[in-house]
Amino acid sequence: MRSSLPKPLHRVCGRPLVLHVLDALAELPVARVVVVVGYRSVEVTKTLRAEAPAGMRLEFVEQVRPLGTGEAAAAGLTGFPESYEGREDGDVLVLPGDAPLVRPGTLAALVRAHRTSEAAATLLTARVADPRGYGRVVRAKGGGVSRIVEDVDASEEEREIDEIATSIYCFRHSVLAPALRRLSPDNAQGEYYLTDVVAVLHDAGHPIGSLLVPDPAEAAGVNDRSQLAEAEAEMRRRVNTRWMRRGVTMVDPGHTYLDTTVVIGEDVTILPGVVLEGATRVGAGASLGPSCHLVDCEVGAGAHLEHCTARQAVIGDDAEVGPFAVLEPGTRLAPGSRTGAFFVGAPA
Repeated sequence: MRSSLPKPLHRVCGRPLVLHVLDALAELPVARVVVVVGYRSVEVTKTLRAEAPAGMRLEFVEQVRPLGTGEAAAAGLTGFPESYEGREDGDVLVLPGDAPLVRPGTLAALVRAHRTSEAAATLLTARVADPRGYGRVVRAKGGGVSRIVEDVDASEEEREIDEIATSIYCFRHSVLAPALRRLSPDNAQGEYYLTDVVAVLHDAGHPIGSLLVPDPAEAAGVNDRSQLAEAEAEMRRRVNTRWMRRGVTMVDPGHTYLDTTVVIGEDVTILPGVVLEGATRVGAGASLGPSCHLVDCEVGAGAHLEHCTARQAVIGDDAEVGPFAVLEPGTRLAPGSRTGAFFVGAPA
């Protein structure tokens, strides 16, 4: 059963999937970012314009026909200005919107490998224990990449290959558009596969490069709710590890849930069952938990909260909240104040 929501807007640690991809791109010196949209394009475009990394200029192109990744790539190329055409040194980095775990350093390494090898295309690959559902990387006798075969079109022998394509590529711009025009929907799904561009370029005599990603988790796409949960768990592990290395104490990181947008000061202690969402900021030396859920809150330095829920509240320095307190939106607690087991509402 598939969700009716557009996949790029499913959230992982508070951010839509596609925004994690844009966050990774934001750390690279890219000249232009084109986002291909389709179903519910207005909602997707509005969300990305509002939440995109600061300073990133996005261009949106609609994929009119939902006929596969090849059609999506062809639509995306129309978002580049005509002046870009014919630039032999121009490269195009292609990424799916459902790969939230890819790291900026991996993308940078892919571009470096592509330019060093002077390949027409360089693909990011991974070796996984269970390659079912992924396109397999087929190599020629000399070891070079010759093509990618989708799982539904693979033979029994090809399904034994454990090296998969991640759907992340770096292409020489001058060869990508002509290769896309040679794609055919003659396959099990009746679609134009971007993966087929690899075989088109290889058969035309162009060199194809590859880079094996060290961490297979980066290759994980999100195609169902199970994979969404797995991506959430891995991203949460990364977020928690980053904050602990910056001096935050987490008694039980496995039961601590932080959005990527949360900011935490030094020497904060977080007990199990804490959920921090949105634009929540926690001051130095504060103690949270057990069992606190804060959304878009400001917590002052040295404050102590336990068994409480708050939304859009400001909690002063050294204040004590809970146990079993609920702070309504707009609540402002003075420094050093105390609340008990009741609702605290915003002033009229």
